[in-house]
Amino acid sequence: MNMRKKEIVMEDIELEENEDVEKDVVEIIPPASGKKISNITDLPGVGAATAEKLTAAGFDNIMSIAVSSVGQLVEITGVSEAVARKMIQASRDALDMGFQSGEDILKKREKVQKIQTGSKAVDAMMGGGFETGAITECFGEFGSGKTQIGHILATNTIANDPEAVVVYIDTENTFRPERIIQLAEGANLDPDKVLRNIKVARAYNSDHQMLLGEKVEELIKKQNLKVKMVIVDSLTAHFRAEFIGRGTLADRQQKINKHMHTLMRLADTYNLAVYVTNQVMAKPDMFFGDPTQAIGGHIVAHASTFRIYLRKGKKGSRVAKLIDSPNLPESEACFMVTKEGLKDI
Repeated sequence: MNMRKKEIVMEDIELEENEDVEKDVVEIIPPASGKKISNITDLPGVGAATAEKLTAAGFDNIMSIAVSSVGQLVEITGVSEAVARKMIQASRDALDMGFQSGEDILKKREKVQKIQTGSKAVDAMMGGGFETGAITECFGEFGSGKTQIGHILATNTIANDPEAVVVYIDTENTFRPERIIQLAEGANLDPDKVLRNIKVARAYNSDHQMLLGEKVEELIKKQNLKVKMVIVDSLTAHFRAEFIGRGTLADRQQKINKHMHTLMRLADTYNLAVYVTNQVMAKPDMFFGDPTQAIGGHIVAHASTFRIYLRKGKKGSRVAKLIDSPNLPESEACFMVTKEGLKDI
C-alpha cells in the first residue's frame, strides 16, 4: 500500500515538472521567421505576464530591453538566464545595434541643443552653452554658485522653449521659488508659468534620490511631459552622510554609479540636459596647489561628460574652470551672480 502511494506521488511530481518544462519551452520559442519585432510582446520568451512585469519596471520598449543586462531581466521577470539572453539578442537584432560611421554620429549631434547661462564668458567656455544629451557636473565649496547656476539653467531652459519642463531633485532644501521669480522677471517671462514648468521633488535619503531619478522616465512616458533638463542638487550629499568610513566605500560607490548611469541613460535617450552639483573635500596631504577635491571619486568623474570647478573670486566674483570635456580645452571664465542671473565682469 505504501509503495503504491509512493508511486502515485512520484507520478504527480514528474507530471508537474513536465508541465513546467513545457511552459518554458513555449516561452522561449522565437518569433516566426520574418516577423517584425515592434514591441516587447514580439520578443521570444515574453508572454502577457512577463510583459506586464517588464512594463511595470519601465522596460516598455525594445530599446530598453536591448540596453539592459541579463541580471536585470532575470531579477524583474523571474525568467531563466537563457530566456533573458534571447530577449536581449532579439531586441538588438531588431534595432540593428551595430557600428555607426562618424558621419552618422555627426548627424545625431546636430540634434544637441545648448542652454545659455547669460554670461558670454561661461557660454564660450562651454562651447555655446550647457549641452543636452550630456551630464554636466559643477563642484565647489559652499557659496561658489552651484545652486545659482541650477536655478538660472532651469529658467533659461523654459525661456528657450515655453513647453519645456525642468525636473529639480532637491537633496539639500536649496530650491527657492523666490529666486526663480527674480530670474523670470529679469528675462521678461511669466513667473507663474516658469514655476509651473519646474517639477521639484525633495529627496530625503539616497534610495529616495535614486528612485526619483528613475521616476523621470514616467513623467516623459506616462504624463507626456517635455522634460528638457534634470537638475540634481546635490548629487552626493545623502551618499556622503549615509555611508561613513572606508568599510562602506564600495557600497557607496556602487550606488552612485547606478544613479549616474540612470541619469546618463535619460540624457542620451531623451536628448535632455542633466546638471548635477557636487560637494568637495580638502585633501590634507596636498602641500602645493588647490587642496579642494570633488566627492564621489572616479565614478562621478568618469560618468560626467563635462566637469566644472567653481571657486570664489575677488570682489564677489566667481571663477568657473572647465577641467574635463570630450571636445573642449581647459579654460576659465569669470562672472558675477546678480539678481537677473549671471553677468560678465
